[in-house]
Amino acid sequence: MAAYDADSAGGGGGGGDLAYDPNFVPDSVKTFVVHLYRYIREKNVYEINQMYEGSFNRLTDRMFREAPWPTAEAIAPYVDGDHVFCLLYREMWYRHVYARLMPTAKQRVESWDNYCSLFGVVLHGVVNMQLPNQWLWDMVDEFVYQFQSYCQYRAKLKNKTEEELQLLRQYDQAWNVYGVLNYLQALVEKSNIIQILEREKEGLEQFTATDGYDYQGGSNVLKMLGYYSMIGLLRVHCLLGDYRTGLKCLAPIDISQQGVYTTVIGSHIATIYHYGFANLMLRRYTDCIKEFNKILLYILKYKHFHQKSPQYDQILKKNEQMYALLAISLSLCPQHKLLDENVASQLKEKYSDKMGKMGRYDEEGYGVYDELFSYACPKFIQPSPPVLDEPLTNYNQDAYRLQLKLFLYEVKQQQLLSGVRSFLKIYSTITIAKLAQFLEVDESTLRSILMTYKHKMHSVDTDGKIVSNADVDFYIDDDIVHVVEAKPVKRHGDYFLRQILKLEEMITELDKVQFD
Repeated sequence: MAAYDADSAGGGGGGGDLAYDPNFVPDSVKTFVVHLYRYIREKNVYEINQMYEGSFNRLTDRMFREAPWPTAEAIAPYVDGDHVFCLLYREMWYRHVYARLMPTAKQRVESWDNYCSLFGVVLHGVVNMQLPNQWLWDMVDEFVYQFQSYCQYRAKLKNKTEEELQLLRQYDQAWNVYGVLNYLQALVEKSNIIQILEREKEGLEQFTATDGYDYQGGSNVLKMLGYYSMIGLLRVHCLLGDYRTGLKCLAPIDISQQGVYTTVIGSHIATIYHYGFANLMLRRYTDCIKEFNKILLYILKYKHFHQKSPQYDQILKKNEQMYALLAISLSLCPQHKLLDENVASQLKEKYSDKMGKMGRYDEEGYGVYDELFSYACPKFIQPSPPVLDEPLTNYNQDAYRLQLKLFLYEVKQQQLLSGVRSFLKIYSTITIAKLAQFLEVDESTLRSILMTYKHKMHSVDTDGKIVSNADVDFYIDDDIVHVVEAKPVKRHGDYFLRQILKLEEMITELDKVQFD
């Protein structure tokens, strides 16, 4: 069967310059939905992905830049009125409205109803489909995004019309935080994905090797939605400020290894961004630095492969945000030895001056911490519905201000630690009295500072163990501070691997040169 090509499909109107008719279906859209429906029934994942990633976006750019696609009711006759296909089509329809247009209050509620119906079919029906991982990730990603967007929308009450307020009263359960968490958790539990990952570790299951696809004629939909829902739960809990619970939800996925989450670039970046941010807020700085280093190095090497991707702008934005979070982490816990030289070079180019200011812990330094945190943090949400009887005010920034306040409070507690660290790096042993004299404080205050250093440079990991984040540690014996500096491990293998890669790149370039 010949593959469908949106560029060669018939036209038939629907351009942005014509009045939008929700029931008019251009010929090219008819052809698109007929082919997509056929490929889904045939479980032809390759062709589904070509249409989902390619044809849908090309048709959108050509015909629906400033207008919605035809409604699901309008295209239903061309797909045998298939209920599940119409739910999938509506999911794409609302996603397009959010991405290209401004959704109305009613559309926001209708999108919630559609997700409830779609996930209800997946959880309680028999779904015999294979869909591309990209599409399944986008479903979970968009579900969480629309929840976040709705929470922000309903928190801006000041300029709401009476009609909008009435809709908020009427549909007060739409995008309810418990509903969102319940659907994500139900997908995790019903899919048995945690048990699947456990069996894979014992060699009893193949999940990562097949990228989650079922090559025995089954379906990957529930299994992959359950897998991506663990990442969705991490994201939701980060938006709520519950970082420990978020990391617990992600725990079944071993992010120290390549996994199915790395096969879709959006999933890969979202996972590490939220994992790193949660660890930063829990003072697990070394975990945060290690994972940001890995993902930033990956983006640095491979971002040119995604230049034509619809997610490319989002990749670049998250890249910049993670560099800002990395700058914060290294200012609070200067573990520069954990960085690859290429990432270190990029970080120096972007944030050298600001990191210098943050290291001083004066008012200007706090201003930089505030600036970078505000730029790089998630869009925190207030999960509770608004009280519509009081004088109407906007409170969409309340959750962000609270998280910023807690973060800056943490930074200010570390104000004297940079001074302690600088002296500990100079001495191998020093008396309490002498160190107190250098820091211009009395001995009892110094002991408090040293206890603070111990506390702030240690954290509790996911297994409940206390681990050190300190680049310089110490112990006190008979009023003498004994410094224990971690010796950097020389990684000769990494150096030679980098040089081999550079040589291979040079050989590739030389092979392209044509001599007369």
